[in-house]
Amino acid sequence: MLLRYLGDMKSWILFFLLALGFVDTLIWLDAGIDTELSSVLYVNVLLLIAFTTFVIWRYRKEMRFSKELSNLAGEPSLDWQEAFPEPIFSRDKVAMEAMRLVAVSSLKEISELRYANLIESDYTAAWVHEVKAPLTAMKLTMDGHLHEPVIRKIQAEWLRVHLLIDQQLYISRMSTLEADYVLEKTDVHGMVTAEVRELASWCIEKNVAVEFEGESEEVITDVKWCRFIIRQIVTNAVKYSPIGGTIIISMSVNPTGNGILYIKDEGHGIEAHDLPRVFDKGFTGGAGRLYNAATGLGLYLAQTVADKIGITLHVQSEIGQGTTVQMTFSIENDFDKVLK
Repeated sequence: MLLRYLGDMKSWILFFLLALGFVDTLIWLDAGIDTELSSVLYVNVLLLIAFTTFVIWRYRKEMRFSKELSNLAGEPSLDWQEAFPEPIFSRDKVAMEAMRLVAVSSLKEISELRYANLIESDYTAAWVHEVKAPLTAMKLTMDGHLHEPVIRKIQAEWLRVHLLIDQQLYISRMSTLEADYVLEKTDVHGMVTAEVRELASWCIEKNVAVEFEGESEEVITDVKWCRFIIRQIVTNAVKYSPIGGTIIISMSVNPTGNGILYIKDEGHGIEAHDLPRVFDKGFTGGAGRLYNAATGLGLYLAQTVADKIGITLHVQSEIGQGTTVQMTFSIENDFDKVLK
């Protein structure tokens, strides 16, 4: 910071040195001034010491405001303008007033955006609830005529609409996930079975089998949001499975005690260069373009929720060998015990 200050003051320093040199030159050229060289050097040293002391004093005085402001910038917060240091010089007062005005304007814009987002989320949630009523009525009607092939076809399409609307409802609630976070011990295969049952009509339509291998494990997680993640993964598995394919569900526990759920399909697979981007928002990749059925949201939403509830997602895939998605659950920690 000292070098930066000296850089700002270089014109004043240069002026002093030039003035001192100018006076020394006059003394040397003017024959009327009879002065010893040692006396001139003595005066020059005294002036340089005095000027250096003055610069150091001004540096400490003038940079105090800048130092406090720099420390404040290292700890950003929404009410940072309340912690502004007291300005000493008029130029600092002008700068601080300008920053206060900018801060007030920014906070006002943030508040307006939050209010608009809240209204939009409430509107979306209300719309989804309104749409669910006729969808439920349609489901009851279809359940009474499942013997008719056309109804079974409509049921599969109804399921896709239902999943999209349900996904939209979860998106509108995602910003308040922390307020809805409830931990409990639950059986993993039980959660997967519930989601597979939801997709049963789709699996029947594509003749896709779902097999559970090995024993299930219990984990500590938020069941509601964990099922949302599983739904996105199983939906993708059904979507990209070939007619007559099989989806394999299995479970293991790693040496550190983390439960790992594997969901493997027999689909086309994902290109190696697409794998690092499968969790990016809106990314559909080669497989999504091939089937023209991807929205680029499922895995993005799954990853977003997983990050918030302590689940790690990993995707393995090879072209022609299908895709395996791993869900690694966190082990219970002291924070989780408090939340329970």
